[in-house]
Amino acid sequence: MTTQELVDQIEKKKSFLCVGLDVDLEKIPAHLLEAEDPIFEFNKAIIDATHDLAVAYKPNIAFFETYGVKGWESLKKTIDYLNDNYPDIFTIADAKRGDIGNTATRYAKAFFEDLAFDSITVAPYMGSDSVEPFLEFEDKHAILLALTSNKGAFDFQTNEIDGEALYKKVLKTSSTYQNNDRLMYVVGATKAEYFTEIRKIIPESFLLVPGVGAQGGDLHAVCKNGMNDQVGLLINSSRGIIYAGNGTDFASKAREKALALQQDMQVILEAR
Repeated sequence: MTTQELVDQIEKKKSFLCVGLDVDLEKIPAHLLEAEDPIFEFNKAIIDATHDLAVAYKPNIAFFETYGVKGWESLKKTIDYLNDNYPDIFTIADAKRGDIGNTATRYAKAFFEDLAFDSITVAPYMGSDSVEPFLEFEDKHAILLALTSNKGAFDFQTNEIDGEALYKKVLKTSSTYQNNDRLMYVVGATKAEYFTEIRKIIPESFLLVPGVGAQGGDLHAVCKNGMNDQVGLLINSSRGIIYAGNGTDFASKAREKALALQQDMQVILEAR
C-alpha cells in the first residue's frame, strides 16, 4: 500500500485508527478455546467487527511466536484473511526487528514477501545497515522506533548527546537513508508534549502512535501537536479494544470501543 492509498482510506473512513492484535489465549473468551485455531477465530471476529472503523491492523508478532508453529500458522491465516477480504487495510507487523545486512534482508522478505505485510516495526540501534534493507521494497514501509510509550524510554531515548536528545538524532539521521520516503516512526501517545519538536524534524512522515487507551495516552493532545496536512497519524489501540468484552459478545464490545475512538477522530478531522 502506498502512503497516498493510506491517506485515501483515512479520508474515506474518517478514521486513523489502528487496532493492535495482541492475542493472549489466557485472555480471549473461553468458548473460543474449543475452536481448532482459537487465535485466528478471535482475530477474524475482531477484524469483521471493526474493519470499517479502522485503517490499519497491527499484529504483535511476539503474541504469535510464543505459540510456536501453531502461532505462526495463526499469524499467516490472519494476514491472509486481511489481504483477501479487506485489501484496503494497512497491515503492520509489530516485530521490532533490528539486525544488519543479509539478516535484515531475510527479515524483510519474511514479512513483506511471504506474509505480505505492508510494513514492519524496526529498531534503529544498529544504524543504517539495519534499516535500509527494509526500505528496498517498493510500496512497503519500515516503522522506526523513535520515542516509545514505555517508562524505560527515558533510559536512553531522551538522553542528550552533544546537546541533542538521542531520539532527535534517530529522526535526523534516518531522514538521510536511501528510500527514506518509505519510513514511518513510532512515537508513544504518552509522550504527547514531544510531538511539536518531532514535527519540526519530520513534518511529512506518518507516525504510529501506541499508548492511547490502556496506557493512558490522550488522543486530543497527540492530534493537536502531531497531526500534519495528510493527518500523518495512526493511533493504535490494542487491549482497550480487543479485550473490551470476554463473553460471546466480545466482538460487538470491541466494535463499541473502536466506534467511540473513530467518532472522536471524525470530530477532530472535521474540525481541521
